[in-house]
Amino acid sequence: MEAVIKNREKSAQLFAEAKEYFPGGVNSPVRAFKSVSGPPLFIKEADGCRITDEDDNTYLDFCCSWGPLILGHNNAKIREDVIATISKGTSFGTPTKLGNELGKLIIENNKYIDKVRFVSSGTEAVMSAIRLARGVTGRDKIIKFEGCYHGHVDSLLVKAGSGLATFGESTSAGIPEAFAKETLVLPLGDSQALHELMMKMGDEIACIIIEPIPANNGLLLQDKAFLECLRKKCYKHGALLIFDEVISGLRVGFEGAAHHYGIQPDILTYGKIIGGGLPVGAYAASHEIMDHVAPVGPVYQAGTLSANPVAMSAGYAALKQLLAPGFYEEMERKTKNFVADILAFTEAEGMEVSIPTIGSIFWIAFTKERIISADQIDPASMEKFKVLHHELLQRGVYLGPSGYEVGFISAAHTEADLKIAAEKMKECLKIVFKA
Repeated sequence: MEAVIKNREKSAQLFAEAKEYFPGGVNSPVRAFKSVSGPPLFIKEADGCRITDEDDNTYLDFCCSWGPLILGHNNAKIREDVIATISKGTSFGTPTKLGNELGKLIIENNKYIDKVRFVSSGTEAVMSAIRLARGVTGRDKIIKFEGCYHGHVDSLLVKAGSGLATFGESTSAGIPEAFAKETLVLPLGDSQALHELMMKMGDEIACIIIEPIPANNGLLLQDKAFLECLRKKCYKHGALLIFDEVISGLRVGFEGAAHHYGIQPDILTYGKIIGGGLPVGAYAASHEIMDHVAPVGPVYQAGTLSANPVAMSAGYAALKQLLAPGFYEEMERKTKNFVADILAFTEAEGMEVSIPTIGSIFWIAFTKERIISADQIDPASMEKFKVLHHELLQRGVYLGPSGYEVGFISAAHTEADLKIAAEKMKECLKIVFKA
């Protein structure tokens, strides 16, 4: 076992300084470590499956920059291609051959889409997909599900309100009530609630949006029958089905959850992996739907840094590697073995732990119950995660700093790395269940 890590002095100093510059000292809320202990880690470098902080502590990383680093940190081919591209310039505000190459690579290997539009983030991709759905259908209202996160889009930062159960209420200040009221929120996995709503308001619904593999509020794996129900209801009522695959796209397979479940959505959104670790998102659909997007059609969307050549080169270098024969099968095998090792221990110890997994994604839940909706997650269990997170950090293992976040395994995680991590996980779980 590696030495216990205790010192986060430099990270603490940098965090104190950062509070003078940024709200809460961070540029994205979860980074503030408010759900766990100590100051956030300030990372200075990373390679493979390890990250090193400013105090020179090194950690086995299961956050992987929140998912996109499926090949691990500092991948040699991505690095080489990015450096070669940067040597020619960083941004032109024009089309580039690199954009064509990445677009072609994606479309030729994904039978669920005909055309793609690159943007700069998953949030931007979802925002654009919602606008496109409204433009195609001429309708305003959308349906989302509790427990699914789709970025910080005004109309999607909503939860189910009181009274008429489905009308949304904002979960953030600064969002007009009128925006939230255009969003209807349903319980995840509830086909009957969906049926009743569509019978009442089906002709007003522009689209239904869902994470087909909900992975922002735990890993809430859905039954295929529920996703098929969404598809059927959209067909029946003339609404569009949007699969938000910002996390699952190219993570559970090159064609994502659409292929995994064998369901054709109308619009898909992507992010995370397709930029090889650089800021890229995308939305994609059939020729017919995408031809509504400007400059061909009336749905306006633009972006100065969309299809930035550096990001395109990184994405192309990454995705070529994902297409290697057996890549996804090997990722799934490693993940299942890692999880099975830990679960064999927790079962023998009588610990209330489950670890749902799909592809190379996993989530640690402090219950034996199968969790398919966010309201099943006991908030008190987050105290157990807080202890687990702290103890793992002390032993050089890094999980995302929230018990609601999933973990990711990369191609850079070796069998030896995963064995080390599993042993440390077992050691820490003993402490959790004694606390």
